[in-house]
Amino acid sequence: MPSSCKDIRAALAQCLQNSDCVMVHRNKPADCLRSPLAETLPTRCQQLKKGYGECKRGMVDMRKRFRGNYPVALSVENEEGGGSRQLYGGGPALGGPPSGTKAKDEERK
Repeated sequence: MPSSCKDIRAALAQCLQNSDCVMVHRNKPADCLRSPLAETLPTRCQQLKKGYGECKRGMVDMRKRFRGNYPVALSVENEEGGGSRQLYGGGPALGGPPSGTKAKDEERK
């Protein structure tokens, strides 16, 4: 699990190296991540910073202790509606009525 955030960390480092904060203004990348310089970063770098923080927080989250963090590619929401893949209250994971219910029987008629 310690390596689950390495991809997003590498992407954040690459984004910081190409930003104006480091390239033009010659600040250290660590300084660019702190306020007030963090607000001058491009939107992509700010999103990566937030995502990296959530990834690190997920490493110590007891609810994710067995499953671990989702890989970066799988953490993106579905294209058709952005529904969650986690089951809540016995509901289906990807929509539609559960099998063997009254709603499902009415569809067959």
